[in-house]
Amino acid sequence: MRRTWGMVSFTLFFLALVLAFVGGIVEPAHTTITAVLAGAGVVIGAIYAVSAKEINLLLLATIALLAAAAAFVPITDLWEGEIVTGIIANFAALMAPVALIAAIWALLKIGWGTKE
Repeated sequence: MRRTWGMVSFTLFFLALVLAFVGGIVEPAHTTITAVLAGAGVVIGAIYAVSAKEINLLLLATIALLAAAAAFVPITDLWEGEIVTGIIANFAALMAPVALIAAIWALLKIGWGTKE
């Protein structure tokens, strides 16, 4: 069962990642795309938090991905700034809810004293 949810989460992540890139190129500051990506992030985070044994790996990955996205911000002045900024904003909109849900889930597990 966990493997099935993991594949659903991965497929949704991959589709959302494609949407983040295409949306950043086609329509860099579109609020509907951002909302869809944030919603996908909530679903991905919820699926992974409930079905994963090791939440620390998810937290580490999301923090690394958000930090990498933030590191690319100075590049936006050098090249097509609006497109790069749109892609980065879309990617952050996807990953921020995942990180938030994973962090809340990890804190709840610590509070409950469980160590799955």
